[in-house]
Amino acid sequence: MAEDLKRAAAEKAVEQYVKSDTVVGLGTGSTASHAVRRIGEAIAAGELHGIRGVPTSARTAALAREVGIPILALSEARPVLTIDGADEVDPNLSLIKGLGGALLREKIVAHASSNGLVVVADGSKVVDSLGESPLPVEIEPFGHEVTLEALAALGCEPTLRLEGSGSQTGDPERPYVTDGGHYTADCRFPGGIPDPGALEMEIKRIPGALETGLFVGLVRSAVVARPGGTEIMESS
Repeated sequence: MAEDLKRAAAEKAVEQYVKSDTVVGLGTGSTASHAVRRIGEAIAAGELHGIRGVPTSARTAALAREVGIPILALSEARPVLTIDGADEVDPNLSLIKGLGGALLREKIVAHASSNGLVVVADGSKVVDSLGESPLPVEIEPFGHEVTLEALAALGCEPTLRLEGSGSQTGDPERPYVTDGGHYTADCRFPGGIPDPGALEMEIKRIPGALETGLFVGLVRSAVVARPGGTEIMESS
């Protein structure tokens, strides 16, 4: 059922927002992959033409090639919009992202998109307040122990992500390494995250914290699929 809802949200977002002869940022993760596949199907069927994609990870780049989407780097073109999933979506369309391991590149591509970020999600991802799931923070490997201590001082319980944990695969004894060669700290805030924007700024003052999974002010709309139908939440 969850996969069906993810697919429904992704397909609705492609239908609603992806137009021919545009550059589209392609997100990473299980829900975003449904959007990538749907774009590929639309190209193959002649429903879309002139589409080029800017992938946010090596995994997404491989999938885009597989389904026939030509890909570009940001140095070649800027996306009109990006379609990506989310781990949590609050009523203000602030997000937690990054459990899939690509948050830095996802944020770079979303920020570069002239029409912002379109989020695709099933209804379980919509929360009243962010922080029910851990907040991923991409960190520099050098001195990461110090960075984890600084994160903990902000009131969270940080855990270094390992290969084989969560949605990752590999050696469970080794740190998970992102496409950019960084580590990820998964930070659980027991009291939730009442002010995502303020927390984002606090975390980014830590020298080893490269980027947070808080996406604030980047979302154009969220396409949310529930058993009773699909809803589009627009930013105010």
